[in-house]
Amino acid sequence: MLHLTDIKDNRSNFKVILLISIMVSGPVILFAQDEIPDSLINERIKYIQKILDQGKPNANLWWYGWLAGYSAATIGQGAICLSSNDKGTKQDMALGAATTLLGAAGQLLSPMVPGYAPDQLMQIPEDTHESRLQKLSNAEELLKACALREKSGRSWQIHAISGAVNLTSGLITWLGFRRNLWAGVGNFSLNTIITEAQIWTQPTRAMKDYQNYCQKFKSGDNPISLKSDLSWFVSVAPGGIEVKIIF
Repeated sequence: MLHLTDIKDNRSNFKVILLISIMVSGPVILFAQDEIPDSLINERIKYIQKILDQGKPNANLWWYGWLAGYSAATIGQGAICLSSNDKGTKQDMALGAATTLLGAAGQLLSPMVPGYAPDQLMQIPEDTHESRLQKLSNAEELLKACALREKSGRSWQIHAISGAVNLTSGLITWLGFRRNLWAGVGNFSLNTIITEAQIWTQPTRAMKDYQNYCQKFKSGDNPISLKSDLSWFVSVAPGGIEVKIIF
């Protein structure tokens, strides 16, 4: 004959067993829900590899092109400086070589991630399910890094640094070399045109590709904004130079 206490004990034991079962099987169920099938993993890896491959040529063309241009200008101006007997020419060429050397150094210190990311992704193994999951994670990080590199290349900090270098060059021409004001303005304007051309010709494909990837595979998640950090305008008038910066 079952006693009431036995029934209560059995119920208590059942509750304990049920609780343990939920605790053990719960993570497995959640893991199964979060698991990405191999077909989708492969699709996403191939998608990222393809868009990185497509963006590589323009990224390398921009990076190597400006590096070669700055390097050639530095060598050329340095050679003229050393060979010329005219004081003004030597001053201009020395200052020009110094500014283009800074431009070349800037390229070397800020490598273009979209230029090497495709090769780096291709070398990551994908032999097992776990390695494919890891490769997908790395691929997403590489694509995001490409987008962030392109965004930073057009940030207000880059404009500010370039502007400071150009302004310094103009002041050296005007005050350091004891030229007239318009010689300094001309130097500043020419250097500004060159550096702004470098900034605005930088590819931005990875930023758009990252947006599209997030919208396609990550429910619209998109932390990278295409909106420029600032707008700025430079105008030269008889009274001087007006620089307007809008954050």
